[in-house]
Amino acid sequence: MNIPNLLTLTRIALIPFFVVIFYLPWKGAHILSAVIFTLGAVTDWLDGYLARTLKQHSAFGKFLDPVADKLMVAVALVLIVGEYQGQFQVTLAIPAAIIVGREIVISALREWMAEIGKSKSVAVSFLGKIKTTFQMLALILLLAQPIHLWNGLLINLGILLLWISAFLTLWSMMIYLRAAYKVLN
Repeated sequence: MNIPNLLTLTRIALIPFFVVIFYLPWKGAHILSAVIFTLGAVTDWLDGYLARTLKQHSAFGKFLDPVADKLMVAVALVLIVGEYQGQFQVTLAIPAAIIVGREIVISALREWMAEIGKSKSVAVSFLGKIKTTFQMLALILLLAQPIHLWNGLLINLGILLLWISAFLTLWSMMIYLRAAYKVLN
């Protein structure tokens, strides 16, 4: 067990807290939930940074880090799609389905490529890091539900960022699938 792995486990442990707090009947619950989610997002960056600088890479960390990310994002997407009713629900459900679907496809692809010894062909790219940044910012804004702040400008920004991350999600998936296709041929 090393520091990056402890941070990743902390990220997983934060998930039930941001979910429970999100549903509390308290005016500041959504903001606090978004703060806890933000803390999880920061640990995502920090565990990778520490693993590289401290040279504390491990097979366990390589497995657990993407699992923690996907859990955190999927749970946040479920929360926001379930919470926003009416006009926003479809607007959020489509990019949420794209993001979750892509994660399933890429996880299966990475597992399969690892089985055939070609995992380097589908390593995380810089585009994936940009996608994750947009995704995390969108989810933070949407979890916070700043409906009355600046006449909903922050929610609209969150929705826009979510759609941008869905587009980047599809784009990065195409890159991964193209790399896998080259390996197969």
